[in-house]
Amino acid sequence: MKIKHGMILAAGIGKRMHPLTLKTPKPLLEIKGVTLLERALNLLVSNGVEEVCINIHHLSDQIREYLSKFKSEANIEISSEEDLLLDTGGGVEKATKAFKKNPFFIINPDTLWSDKYYKEVQFLEKVYIENKKPCLLLVKKDLSLDKSFKGDFNLDGKLVSKDENNKYIFTGLQIITRDSLNLINKKVFSMNEVWKKLINEKNLYGVESNEKFYHLNTFEMYKKISKMNVG
Repeated sequence: MKIKHGMILAAGIGKRMHPLTLKTPKPLLEIKGVTLLERALNLLVSNGVEEVCINIHHLSDQIREYLSKFKSEANIEISSEEDLLLDTGGGVEKATKAFKKNPFFIINPDTLWSDKYYKEVQFLEKVYIENKKPCLLLVKKDLSLDKSFKGDFNLDGKLVSKDENNKYIFTGLQIITRDSLNLINKKVFSMNEVWKKLINEKNLYGVESNEKFYHLNTFEMYKKISKMNVG
């Protein structure tokens, strides 16, 4: 079994990246001449994804134009949130209706993705297929360039939990099905709400990444990473 579907979260406004994102949507910012969106797409396609949906909101015309010229082995569809921003969970719920019961990747392009993650994506997929549980790619806080992160989760074997001393950060990559989204009966909602319910049910799994974590979450961090020999 291979996971053939993927979703890229590209609707965010990117306020913490001002002034860059006042004129350029965050997914179209570049590191070493490659956009963050292309990096996310390449990682999905290199792992066998054939159907990709990308949600858009902020400066959406630029992303539409970029994708109209972008050549990919995958079929790319756009999910518009131009009228109403649906948050991460609501955006995924709207965008992935055509995926039906199939599991799919969700990837956030503001991590500096590269082919270094290829084997980790394969392992994430393997763990999902073996357990049929939503699965997150996590990294220890020690491996993050940004030392201000407080941590999102803990790992007990493969089971994800949360407490006051979270040791792991969510990298921005996960595998899930629409059944998990149906746990939340709202139009606008965050994936955090989905994860909370899954954790309470002991139905959220995690895989540990061993890669250095570069998260382009602020203008200062973008400038710092841009000057480094990474990616």
